[in-house]
Amino acid sequence: MEEIKKKIEELKKEKNAIIVAHNYARPEVQNIADFTGDSLELSRKASETNAEMILFCGVHFMAETASIISPEAKVLLPDLNAGCSLAESITAEDLVNWKRQHPNAVVISYINTTAEVKAESDHCCTSSNAVKVVEAIPKDKEILFLPDKFLGAYVQEMTGRKIHIWKGSCHVHEKITETDFEDMKRENPDAVFLIHPESSCTQNCVKKATQHNDDSIRFFSTSGMINYVNNSNENKFVVATEVGILHRLKKDNPGKMFIPIKENAVCEYMKLTTLEKIYYALLYEQYEVKVKKNIADRARKAIENMISIG
Repeated sequence: MEEIKKKIEELKKEKNAIIVAHNYARPEVQNIADFTGDSLELSRKASETNAEMILFCGVHFMAETASIISPEAKVLLPDLNAGCSLAESITAEDLVNWKRQHPNAVVISYINTTAEVKAESDHCCTSSNAVKVVEAIPKDKEILFLPDKFLGAYVQEMTGRKIHIWKGSCHVHEKITETDFEDMKRENPDAVFLIHPESSCTQNCVKKATQHNDDSIRFFSTSGMINYVNNSNENKFVVATEVGILHRLKKDNPGKMFIPIKENAVCEYMKLTTLEKIYYALLYEQYEVKVKKNIADRARKAIENMISIG
């Protein structure tokens, strides 16, 4: 393993490349990355460098987002089979048809969508700013929110807005259920619960948090979880998201305890990227992800509209 890591470092220097890895990537992949984080955060960090090549250790829509934000860079995905069940739950054609049914609606697309879907959207959002983006839309406007039904329901609850929600979901977060939460809550009454709003237990957790004034239940994106834990005095956390994040949480906070709410909350697509695949992607500059300019320009506008909200 040390030998291949050395070769990867040599290729990075030779090709003016950077490696970015999502918080769900394999531990050894996170360890060699120049940046780790969530999908949009990584694309924005990569765009702030002078790298000519971005190797994205994540899934396809993330590499697309990097290509949209850094059109001059060559973006590589080590395994083109690294897809996303959530992004695949809606197509651009689906969205166009939905928009026809609601011609005056504002379209808000979660960042976990294809470039083509982003191009048909008015705003993008992330799990950390979805509430803020919805709140920025005039109250007399219809809103189409896609594609995650659990995040959409969470946003609707937090904002009090009636919104139309697409019925997509992440196959990993959908399996994190109310039963999982209730069982772990009984077993760990002294823990802080970090809930990703894509989880199917989210609505139940919101009710628990509000009705019982339970501030041990918190809702965060993956980067939000990391930032919260890094600045928290609490020492025990139950984490409701893909288990890959535990590596970074433990690495950054060796004195704290982290318990996955579900041991098998594993995204097989995120685990497709290995050190060997990174090496060969860099060596042969293979598996480039490039978004067509007309699509990228429209998708970039939706991302910029989100950023302008803050």
